[in-house]
Amino acid sequence: MLKKLLVANRGEIAVRILRAAKDLGIATVAVYSDADRDSLHVQIADEAVHIGPPAAKKSYLNVAVILRAADEVGADAVHPGYGFLAENADFADACAAAGLAFVGPSGDAIRTMGDKVSARSAAHAAGVPVVPGSLGRVADIEAGRHVLIDTGFPVMIKAAAGGGGRGIRIANDLPEFEAAFPQAAAEALAAFGDGGLYMEKVIGKARHIEVQVLGDGSDAVHCFERECSLQRRRQKVWEEAPSQALSDQLREELCSSAVRLARAVGYSGAGTVEYLYDDAADRFYFIEMNTRIQVEHPVTEMITGVDLVAEGLRIAGGEPLRLKQRDIVMRGHAIEVRLNAEDPARDFAPFPGTVTDLRVPGGPGVRFESMLYAGYTVPPFYDSLLAKLVVHAETREAAILRLVRALKETRIDGLKTTKPLFLALADDPAVQAGAVHTRWLEGWLETHAARLVPDLEP
Repeated sequence: MLKKLLVANRGEIAVRILRAAKDLGIATVAVYSDADRDSLHVQIADEAVHIGPPAAKKSYLNVAVILRAADEVGADAVHPGYGFLAENADFADACAAAGLAFVGPSGDAIRTMGDKVSARSAAHAAGVPVVPGSLGRVADIEAGRHVLIDTGFPVMIKAAAGGGGRGIRIANDLPEFEAAFPQAAAEALAAFGDGGLYMEKVIGKARHIEVQVLGDGSDAVHCFERECSLQRRRQKVWEEAPSQALSDQLREELCSSAVRLARAVGYSGAGTVEYLYDDAADRFYFIEMNTRIQVEHPVTEMITGVDLVAEGLRIAGGEPLRLKQRDIVMRGHAIEVRLNAEDPARDFAPFPGTVTDLRVPGGPGVRFESMLYAGYTVPPFYDSLLAKLVVHAETREAAILRLVRALKETRIDGLKTTKPLFLALADDPAVQAGAVHTRWLEGWLETHAARLVPDLEP
């Protein structure tokens, strides 16, 4: 087992990891920028190390300073959380070279699955269906025209090194394609330092379904699926499990394919294999793999009882995978919503500020993951996520009722948040029926956003 863990992250995920480590008897170390001196993760860690100014590239993205901090405190492991350096293969390699256990997959696995083109190739080799599109990177517009013969329109142009919904353009005809191709390349280069592109056919009204996997480098299991179809600008806002769209047979096929892929690439730790599901054709297609713990991991924990963060720490400490597939059972339904410091009535404009008072929801089946406390000032430099509200109940209908109750109990005074969005969605007949797809929410917001006025307590 690991002895001392440095968490190379901030916010609610740093708090979550620190708590899991303490539950396992592992000593903990937080790192923090100038903007996070008073953050909760700094307060609850056994030790804390200052790593630089607020700018992420000078603190949370600074590999040298993080490795130096680990050396100073005598840490034997580093957990990257999500975002920042979590899917940086060079960082994983640097940790290994420094004698540190990296809580996650190897640098080689991150490279294979982090590059969307090589990930498609790995999936195809493992017998996992992929979205029709280019076999490799598309060198230029002329090469793209040849791919269009197979895909037709609409087509998606995507960054090979992309993630988080960035570096993507959709073209509905040839003029749009020829205009979008260089735009996508420029955005990919700016966002990821890699302007490489590939192409995929657009699956109309697709659902986004992902499978949670755990691996130890030689074996792997799944913890069933999550549905994340409610998205804004390709960013998830509402996640739930299980998906109402899948039959038992299709669920088995989907989850088994994710395990095959994880085994094929020697995956270690917690990861997520993401798919598009075509309702009309009743078919699923691999799109990418996230080689890290995800924001929505508590949804899976609620329906399976598996502590994904703790299992990842055990695996990084050298333990073989403890779980057998037969031992992982799905019970009930869980929903997670992301409470962000944003004003949904004003195109989700960021709203950092000071939390003047905080009331956290409770009761059966309610989980509130956050770094907030009364008096905490939310800095403007990082992601706007304040908290994740997760509920669990016997049925989806009961989970939605519990979500509404918990949202109404929640108060984060002094800020505007996305709480009104989720109260409105929970009341919508299409959401209640599960009749949504990845582009449904953006259409809904065109007519509903102006009414989502958040309360702002003085």
